[in-house]
Amino acid sequence: MVNATCPSVHPVEAPPPQTHGEPQNPMPQGRMNDIPGMPGTRGGLTLRLNQFVFALIAGCVMASTHATSTYTILRYFVNAVSLQCLWSLSLAFVDLYAILVKRRLRNPKVVSVFAVGDGISSTITFAAASASAGISVLDSNDFHSCIRDRCTRYQASIAMAFLSWFAVSSSFVLNFWTLASK
Repeated sequence: MVNATCPSVHPVEAPPPQTHGEPQNPMPQGRMNDIPGMPGTRGGLTLRLNQFVFALIAGCVMASTHATSTYTILRYFVNAVSLQCLWSLSLAFVDLYAILVKRRLRNPKVVSVFAVGDGISSTITFAAASASAGISVLDSNDFHSCIRDRCTRYQASIAMAFLSWFAVSSSFVLNFWTLASK
């Protein structure tokens, strides 16, 4: 017996008649598909975990050098990547929760918090990595004071910070794109 209150085929509404001044094929007004890397997607979680891991490695390697007490910028570097670790890990938990409950984070207020936070943390991480790279060049080329493997550690740590910055910048662009497309 077929249930008459819930038909399996839904009627399609006919488009309204066109007047002479309207275009033939107007753009559909549907929602944008999910872009991999948006908040609440597996791509977004992957970006957050990459940000966290690269920033964690950068901070640990730089903190293991004894030169962090010599240059103030290296202390700033460690603090900046520590902030990046906290930000990325907290948003990774939010993304993981959204994935587990099968929800997309499309609330403009939440996405704007993500975008602003990503913009600030990416700027801080980039500034710290760039300044630390300058100190590394100064220390190795001008002062010729690379003791043991300190310059190699600097360079590895700075490279990880730039990788973290790249991942955070990708998240910022995707979050900003999500806001702009609404």
